[in-house]
Amino acid sequence: MKKSIISASVVTAAVLFSGCTTTQPSKAEFKPQSHQIEFSEVKVPEKEYEKRKIMASSSISVDGKKHKIGYNTILRSGDQVGEGVFGQLFDSKGEPLVGEDGAPKISNSNDFSSLIPVGDKLFMISQFETRPAAIYITELEQTEDGQLKALNTKNINLSHINGVWVPCAGSVTPWNTHLSSEEYEPDASAVKENGSINDYYDQMGEYYNGDLKALNPYDYGWTPEVKVLNEKGDVSVVKHYSMGRFAHELSYIMPDEKTVFLSDDGTNVAIYMFTADKAKDLSSGTLYAAKWIQTNDKGAGKADLQWINLGHSSDLNIKKALDAKIKFSDIFDKMEINKDGSCSTSSFTSVNTTTGAECLKVKEGKEEIASRMEARRYAAMLGATTEFRKMEGITYNPNENVVYLSMSEVAKGMEDNAKKGKYDIGGNNDIKLEANKCGTVYKLDLTTFITKAVDTKDNEINSQFVPRAMSGLVSGFADKSVAQNKCSVTSLANPDNITYIPNTDTLIIGEDTGSGHQNDYIWSYNTKTDKLTRIQTTPYGSETTSAYYYNNIGGYGYLMSVVQHPYGEGDATTKEEDMPSKAYNVSDMKAYTGYIGPLPVISK
Repeated sequence: MKKSIISASVVTAAVLFSGCTTTQPSKAEFKPQSHQIEFSEVKVPEKEYEKRKIMASSSISVDGKKHKIGYNTILRSGDQVGEGVFGQLFDSKGEPLVGEDGAPKISNSNDFSSLIPVGDKLFMISQFETRPAAIYITELEQTEDGQLKALNTKNINLSHINGVWVPCAGSVTPWNTHLSSEEYEPDASAVKENGSINDYYDQMGEYYNGDLKALNPYDYGWTPEVKVLNEKGDVSVVKHYSMGRFAHELSYIMPDEKTVFLSDDGTNVAIYMFTADKAKDLSSGTLYAAKWIQTNDKGAGKADLQWINLGHSSDLNIKKALDAKIKFSDIFDKMEINKDGSCSTSSFTSVNTTTGAECLKVKEGKEEIASRMEARRYAAMLGATTEFRKMEGITYNPNENVVYLSMSEVAKGMEDNAKKGKYDIGGNNDIKLEANKCGTVYKLDLTTFITKAVDTKDNEINSQFVPRAMSGLVSGFADKSVAQNKCSVTSLANPDNITYIPNTDTLIIGEDTGSGHQNDYIWSYNTKTDKLTRIQTTPYGSETTSAYYYNNIGGYGYLMSVVQHPYGEGDATTKEEDMPSKAYNVSDMKAYTGYIGPLPVISK
C-alpha cells in the first residue's frame, strides 16, 4: 500500500534564530532537549562470510525505547525497474555506452542518493561517480511500515550542461533540491593539441563518441543542482559556476539558506565558504577561502581561521567565459618556478596546489574568471592555505552551532615539508602537523555576533555562520594488531561522509578506506561522551557513501547508506582468489543503494 508523504525534515532545514543579537547567543539557545539514542553494535568482520556481506545495527534505542532496524536495499546497480536500468551510462546524444564486449555499460559506483518528497510522491535522486557520469531519478513507494520500494527509475538528460563528471558526495538543500558535486577537476593547463590530458580525463571523451577535442576541461569541477519540478518526476539541472571550480566533494548549506561550506578533495587543497546574494539562490555570490593560522601542533592540530575574499561572481558571467572556450593561457601567465620555490620576477606569485608548485600571474582583467574557473590556484595566489589533504564530508550540529569536516588523511601538505620539499615548495607552509594516515574529523566553531565577521581586508562577510577556529574532534590511530588492518578496528580509518542527527549528540561517520580497515565501517559517534559505535560494515573492496540523515519523511526517519563498488578496489586482502571474479559470481560486485532504518522520528 502506498503511503502519502505527509512531511519532510532534513538536517539542514532547521533555522536556529532570526535577526541579530548584541552578544553571542548563550549555550542554552543552541542546546534544546537532547534525546538519548544508541545503536546496537556491529562486530568487526572476522569470518570470510562476514567480510563478504553488509552487516548493520539491528536496533536503535531512543530514550530507552528499543526499535528494530536494519539495512534495507532499494536498488542495486544494473537493476531494471520500470523504464530504466539503474546506473546505465549514456552519451551526449542519449545513446547507451557499450563496452568492448558490446554489452551496455553499467556503473557500480553508486554515490550520493537523496530523498526528495514532492507533494504526495517520494523521489530518490542518485548520482554515479564515473566519467562520463549519470544521475538517476527513481520514484519510491513508502509502505505502511516505512519500507522504501523502487517503482520506476530513469536516467536524467545532462547534455545541456555538457554532462557531469565524477559526482561524489552531496546534500539536500533547505529548499528540497539535490545538490551534487564534481570531484577531481581536470587540469586545464595540461591539455594537449589532440584534446587529451591523461587517461583519467580522456575517459570522458566517450560522452562525445571519443572526440576529445569536443571536451572542455572547464566544463567540469562545478556544483550541479537537481530540482524535481512536479509529481510526474520532471527535473531541472543547473551547474552553479558562481561557487567555484575545484575538486568538489560536497557543498553544505547552512540554516540562513545563503552560507555554503564547500570541501575540496585531493592533495594540497583549500577550504571554501560561499555567501549567496539571495536566500535559496546559488546563482551569484561571494566566494572565500580559509587561511589556517596554527595555534597548536598536537594531534590533529588547532588553528584560527581567516577568510580571504576571492570576489563576487555569478553563474551568468562565468557561463559566458565557458561559452567563449576560454583556455588556461587566456587567464594566467606562467613561468618556471625556482628550485627554492621562488619566482624570478616579483610580478609572479609562487603557489603549491594539487597541480604542484607553480609561478603564476593573472592576466589583466581576468581576476573574476580566475576566481571561479581556477578557484584553488587563485585562492593560493591571494594567500589562502592550500595544504589540506583528502578533505571529505561536511555537516552541521545545530545544537552546538558547530560545523564538522572530515579529513581522510592528515598527511603530505599538512605535514611540515619545509625541509623535504614538494608539498610545501612554493606558496605557504601554514600547516605543520604530524602525519596521521587514519584521518580525523575536525570541528569548526562559528561566529554569531551582531558585529559582522570580516575578511582579511576588513570587508564584512554577509553571514552569521563564519568559522573562526578549527580543531580536531575525533581521530583514527595506527594499530596493526588485527590482521589486514593498519588502523585500529576500535576507531576511524579514513573518515569520509558524515551527517548529524539533531538533538541527540550523535555524529554519523562513514569511511572510505583501503588498507586502514579491511572492511569499511559506518560509526555513530557521541559528541558528548566520545563513544564510537560501529553501526555498519561493508564487503571487501567497497566504500561507504551517502551517509545522510532524514528525520521525518512520512512519519519515519532514514539514514541513507550506499555501498559503492564491492570488491572493486584494494582492501588489504592478500589473496587474489578472494576476489569475486575468481571465486564468486560477478553479480556480487553490484553496488547497493539503501538505508539503515526505518528509524523513529526524533522530535525536539
